[in-house]
Amino acid sequence: MVSRSYSNLLELASGESPTFENMNRRIPRIMTVAGLISDVDDDPLESVCSDPSSSSVQRERIIIVANQLPIKAQRKQDGNNKNNWFFSWDENSLLLQLKDGLGDDDIDVIYVGCLKEDVHPNEQDEVSQILLETFKCVPTFLPGDLFTRYYHGFCKQQLWPLFHYMLPLSPDLGGRFNRSLWQAYVSVNKIFADRIMEVINPEDDYVWIHDYHLMVLPTFLRKRFNRVKLGFFLHSPFPSSEIYKTLPIREELLRALLNSDLIGFHTFDYARHFLSCCSRMLGLSYESKRGYIGIEYYGRTVSIKILPVGIHMGQLQSVLSLPKTEEKVAELIEQFSDKGKIMLLGVDDMDIFKGISLKLLAMEQLLIQHPEWHGKVVLVQIANPARGKGKDVKEVQSDTKATAKQINDRFGKPGYDPVILIEEPLRFYEKVAYYVVAECCLVTAVRDGMNLIPYEYIISRQGTEKLDKVLGIGSSLKKSMLVVSEFIGCSPSLSGAIRVNPWNIDAVADAVDSALEMADSEKQLRHEKHYKYVSTHDVGYWARSFLQDLERTCSDHVRRRWWGIGFGLSFRVVALDPNFKKLSMEHIVSAYKRTKTRAILLDYDGTLMPQASIDKSPTSNSIKMLNSLCRDENNMVFLVSAKSRKTLAEWFSPCENLGIAAEHGYFLRLKRDAEWETCAPVTDSSWKLIAEPVMKLYTETTDGSTIEDKETALVWCYEDADPDFGSCQAKELLNHLESVLTNEPVTVKSGLNHVEVKPQGVNKGIVAKRLLSAMQGKEISPDFVLCIGDDRSDEDMFEVITSSGPSMAPRAEVFACTVGRKPSKAKYYLDDTTDIVRMVQGLACVSDQIVLC
Repeated sequence: MVSRSYSNLLELASGESPTFENMNRRIPRIMTVAGLISDVDDDPLESVCSDPSSSSVQRERIIIVANQLPIKAQRKQDGNNKNNWFFSWDENSLLLQLKDGLGDDDIDVIYVGCLKEDVHPNEQDEVSQILLETFKCVPTFLPGDLFTRYYHGFCKQQLWPLFHYMLPLSPDLGGRFNRSLWQAYVSVNKIFADRIMEVINPEDDYVWIHDYHLMVLPTFLRKRFNRVKLGFFLHSPFPSSEIYKTLPIREELLRALLNSDLIGFHTFDYARHFLSCCSRMLGLSYESKRGYIGIEYYGRTVSIKILPVGIHMGQLQSVLSLPKTEEKVAELIEQFSDKGKIMLLGVDDMDIFKGISLKLLAMEQLLIQHPEWHGKVVLVQIANPARGKGKDVKEVQSDTKATAKQINDRFGKPGYDPVILIEEPLRFYEKVAYYVVAECCLVTAVRDGMNLIPYEYIISRQGTEKLDKVLGIGSSLKKSMLVVSEFIGCSPSLSGAIRVNPWNIDAVADAVDSALEMADSEKQLRHEKHYKYVSTHDVGYWARSFLQDLERTCSDHVRRRWWGIGFGLSFRVVALDPNFKKLSMEHIVSAYKRTKTRAILLDYDGTLMPQASIDKSPTSNSIKMLNSLCRDENNMVFLVSAKSRKTLAEWFSPCENLGIAAEHGYFLRLKRDAEWETCAPVTDSSWKLIAEPVMKLYTETTDGSTIEDKETALVWCYEDADPDFGSCQAKELLNHLESVLTNEPVTVKSGLNHVEVKPQGVNKGIVAKRLLSAMQGKEISPDFVLCIGDDRSDEDMFEVITSSGPSMAPRAEVFACTVGRKPSKAKYYLDDTTDIVRMVQGLACVSDQIVLC
């Protein structure tokens, strides 16, 4: 038996796309009477209050979703010897600290996640009610087998190693991809979505999803509620594209994350790797505007947030003030300082990526290279219990114990063990006491998403007045020293730490020696710098900053129209202007039939001819279709292209009455036998002597790039180059060309996979103006105008035809149509070149009928 939220669990396990069904019972949005869950109707969008007389004032609300709730659960016997559940907040949970950082006055917080303890199906409803009423928590109950395959299987054996740069090169090294585990992962994400739907008010609430356990959850929520305001923060590293692309479901995860409005990372490196993967695997580009990084994805801007999480200052300072913390500090001083020993401290989970054994080997090397520290320096290594299971964890445990024993056997003596390994769980105040006493903290993880140990150490070393007395130091003599791995997320923010490559044991040993030998004045300056940063960038600052960016990103949700497209995990939404709609075949054909004077402007590449085609020359069907349009005496048809006039004249020589605009409109001719005109003053092309050598330089250094030399323009193309390197080189080339061509009558512009230099004032809008003026010269006012294009260069044509009222008949039918649903000045769209050709072919058939009549 499973909970109510456990519906349609095996849809994805069977390979079918998930569906969302209406819930028969839902948890009310605001609980005001303990113990009530109201029956409601089938409208999943309706908010329900269990007490009709309760206040109608609603505060801003955020739903925080994570794998685990910030709740401790225990089963204890009461006075009647009956086992009952007892729940309390987990004060060490980041999710709870996040709530404290937001403040309780303005925002209601609801948590959705799993409990650490198993709850019998018969008790799940009662437990759910207690947690909702008392803690505003909505538990997600998972069957034991499913949880094992989801968490210990896919999360810990496949995603976790890969995100920490461990490839499954053999069955014994990391977990090779297992599709049944992936299906379990997707199924659990679906269950989480069902639980969120029981409490969400999709028009008002914000949803904040945390970490790699729930990476496909955004797709399920976006599918059910297109306008949901959705943020995601990844607390683990995001690997480089070379690592990530080995994942068989790489595109599914990327597309799922892109269904969020805001995606957060601890460091720029993690964000950079994600953006690179989106570029290389999905063909998406990003840009920075006014300090914000965004990816354009089907009309939506998915924002990227880069900000490391902080610690809970209030909690840590309160622990520092506890009498038992002072007692523990005094005990440690007696154990170490009073006996002339200097404490080095390591605090790590028992995890293969924490580098505990490497740290111990560095300690051994320190004692070998610097015998003066023998008998004086002690490394206290606190090993927190492992979060995962399996052979890897057992190997780390045995290796750590063996290495510690080896060092103690070699360098130990009565009253002195150079390594003290603490494996039993410590209370937080005890860890804080170790922080206070430690002269230097060592964090040598080989890969870690963030790691807040250095932050906790810095604040603990700042101490309190009472701890200063226990330590026997003045309030102005605060100092701390850090040796941190280059591969952890907090490293960039700790500029005063000694950064090391944990794999280089000699270098780590030297770094520890430098930390021990460093002058106190230098340690104080470094400590002050770190303390200032850590104390101001706490968990509250992080949470508020993320939510402010989420609110900014979602600010235009209401005014835009949304469409869902795709199936299963390929689902995404298109968000566009409310006036933007698909061009109906019936609508345009009807307008075409009843009008008498028509102007038609057709882009070529990407519109009549797919961009992916290698052979760009027109087909016989395309020639036939264009001739049909041109034979209609009511039509004036123009083909507009960036290609040279020589190429276009050759390709379209069978089209006698077709107007052609070459090189973005610089050259024009009204029909085949007409002379070519120029739409801009003829300029000296001597600027090519400056631009071409620069382009050649970048072509030589960018494999896959080429130069296209046109009559009036030069184009540097990097379509076949590495996308990241090509894009980087294009930006450099753009700046380089702009600087050397400052005094020349040309413009330098970047486009899709190219950088172009062309004469000033030349664009496709000139073609539209020329066509309309030519018709005016014949005293003709078009009552039908059709303009179709696919990229940014066509936007100039759209702007002209939608704003040229005096050049047209009073009630002219104007159709500005772009290819694909994307932000555009056009008011209509068709999905692809196939739809475009089908529509134009339909108009050609109408013209054929008119000619025959």
